[in-house]
Amino acid sequence: MNMYCQSAFHQLEVVIASISEMVGQLNEEDLSFRPTEGKRSIRELLEHIASIPLADGHIANEATQEEMETFYASISLNTKDEILETLFDHFSQLKIQFENYTEDQLFTETTSWWGVTYTRFGWLLQIIAHMYHHRGQLHAVLVHVYDKDPEIMLFE
Repeated sequence: MNMYCQSAFHQLEVVIASISEMVGQLNEEDLSFRPTEGKRSIRELLEHIASIPLADGHIANEATQEEMETFYASISLNTKDEILETLFDHFSQLKIQFENYTEDQLFTETTSWWGVTYTRFGWLLQIIAHMYHHRGQLHAVLVHVYDKDPEIMLFE
């Protein structure tokens, strides 16, 4: 694997480990809690987080809007175990996807169904940002709603 991708995947490992630790501090009953009316419940947020590596990997390969809608409709995670298993599985699939790219493929530009263009490596950076963004949301819920500092390492 390209050394830049190795560094990027290390950052994904850091964010996934911290998400896993926070999920471990939740009770199953917490998953149904919706901190803000009209926004995602904790379960829905975690379901989204678990889907990001594979979903955004599909987007990096120019999946159509219809393909992405079908993908998202196929995801239904109801327990902490299902969420974590899916998160780890989707991360593994993303890693395999990027391990198989040649240098040319890695730096080939691809365009999302809504018109944004990045290289595949650029998409990998976007996936990292996307994961950290939603981890921040989860952390904020634990701190500000549950008044519970998860006391985890957020960055190395």
